Amino acid sequence: MRADARDNHDRVLEVAARAFAREGTGASMKAIAREAGVGIGTVYRRFPTREALVEAVYRQEVERLCAAADDLARDQPGAEGLRTWMEMFVDFMAAKRGLGEALRAVLTSEADIQLTRDRLRAAIATLQEAGGVRAGVDPNDLLMSLGGITLIAAEEHQRDLASRLLDLLMTGVRR
Repeated sequence: MRADARDNHDRVLEVAARAFAREGTGASMKAIAREAGVGIGTVYRRFPTREALVEAVYRQEVERLCAAADDLARDQPGAEGLRTWMEMFVDFMAAKRGLGEALRAVLTSEADIQLTRDRLRAAIATLQEAGGVRAGVDPNDLLMSLGGITLIAAEEHQRDLASRLLDLLMTGVRR
């Protein structure tokens, strides 16, 4: 992909992620194109269906979340990187809820779902290896705990509740 085409692609995904988080997957494709500074034809050439755009946004957000683990493990001491990543995970899950039904239609294979879970567990393991987490904590247990926290906070529509629950979880896993 040419550099300008890559820039357009990235801008469309960024704008679409914000629009889907704000309005759900019914967000206007025209409005996404306009905010990204491209024509609607550019959006449809790269993402021929709304579902293709939803899937691309989801995959990009998973990639960003997983890539952040390496940076946090390097830049934040001990368990602080894990705690910061957990906040990012809560935000990711809140945005993912805006993709709801469309994601269920797109991510139909168990292999797709398993791949995402494997990548998230690997990100958690990277942060654990950076130190500050007691031995024997299973990355899968942390991932499932995070999933539960995001569901509880979503039901209550309380982002601050999620942060308090993350503090409790961190108390249990810190060395």
